Amino acid sequence: MRSFVRVTLTVLAFTVAALALPVTLGAVTLSASFENRYTQRTDGIAPPPVHKAHDPAKPTAVVVVGNEGAVVSDALAPYEVLAASGAFNVYTVAPLARPVTLTGGLDLIPDLGFADLDRLLSAAAPDVVVVPALPDLGEPTTRPVTDWLRRQSSRGSLLMSVCNGSGVLASAGLLDGRKATAHWIRIGGFEDEFPAVDWIRGTRYVDDGNIVTTAGILSGIDGALRVTERFAGTETARKAAEAVGWTHYSPGSSPPMTQNSFEAADTVVGFNTAFRWDKPMLGVLLTSGIRELELAAVFDTYGQSLAVETTAVGLDGAPILSRHGLTFAPRGTPVPEDRLVVPGADAAASHAADRFSALSPVYLHAAPGFPFDAVLEDLVRTTDTATTRWTARTLEYGTEHLALDGEAWPWTVTLRPFGLAVLGLLVAFGIRALYRVIRRTSPTGRRGVTAPGKP
Repeated sequence: MRSFVRVTLTVLAFTVAALALPVTLGAVTLSASFENRYTQRTDGIAPPPVHKAHDPAKPTAVVVVGNEGAVVSDALAPYEVLAASGAFNVYTVAPLARPVTLTGGLDLIPDLGFADLDRLLSAAAPDVVVVPALPDLGEPTTRPVTDWLRRQSSRGSLLMSVCNGSGVLASAGLLDGRKATAHWIRIGGFEDEFPAVDWIRGTRYVDDGNIVTTAGILSGIDGALRVTERFAGTETARKAAEAVGWTHYSPGSSPPMTQNSFEAADTVVGFNTAFRWDKPMLGVLLTSGIRELELAAVFDTYGQSLAVETTAVGLDGAPILSRHGLTFAPRGTPVPEDRLVVPGADAAASHAADRFSALSPVYLHAAPGFPFDAVLEDLVRTTDTATTRWTARTLEYGTEHLALDGEAWPWTVTLRPFGLAVLGLLVAFGIRALYRVIRRTSPTGRRGVTAPGKP
């Protein structure tokens, strides 16, 4: 019995030794992977947004972001669709008009705070409120947003959530007794957390009267086109879809969509988040006139991959104005990062980054196409197929038309936890061997040897 206990304890000790390094280092890297998606700037820079002309004859649509930021495509994709339609006054709003960080480290200067919007509309409610996924869902910091959403809903605004923005509406009690949808990764959790909501799978959006909810990330484009239909008609929505390069517009109804679910290959995200501690850093050059979707494509595609980190840089570090009037503040100028990528068709045509030729800038949108296509193709070249297909499924974007051929799997990253486990075992064996040597050579440890001073 004593021998069995000794063997069991030995096996347990070596198991702990094998797991200690991969679990500890993996947990640290995992935490950093998600924290870095919303790393707030600390330099205190807060440039004012550019004033936009307001047309009182048009309905007003606002994209609301929290004080802690939002998912970049959830905010920018519907913004560009609504702005490109020409049918709305479109603004970004936040509880306070100060810089907020969108996923990937893109700093947005909201057009208006809630109080500013009230003054602009003479205390009337905006016609449309778009709600992206917020990083602090369920936390007290969302209270200013959820309270404000309840007021706008009671005053007649049409609310449209994007992706897990439906969780924000549900937490405000605005979806109770209604049909809604959400990102495929979170919808199961929402069913448990918000049982009063009738959660619908396998659709890009659910139109339930004065609330429209959309599925994951790029489904927000379909939701914004539906909202455009309702306010300005099908032809205006069709032209908006053409203007942003979205070929999946389905007039009057939600396009068909296969409901995603977790697959075996999705384990790649675990390796990327826990063991890719040497993620390449991309400097993303912001240039004036860039489309909002071109920005979203870069920061969200690389960000959702969890295999690459991004930082926003500028030609001179000054704020830039996007195609439809949003203000973004870079965090500096290009330095010898691992890579410098330059989004935007206009930037490619003007060779905007040629002054940084020593960094070999990559112009992502030199060829025509939907902005996410080129970024996904760059991702597969620089990471692997499994990571890229995971990213596309997270974005809820079909890739059948893309040639996503590259290394099949991140084998080097995958082998790291096993290498750490072997290292832990070697250390444990070394400690055990050292202990045995010390025990064998010490006077009190030798069998049959009487310790000094004892009869």
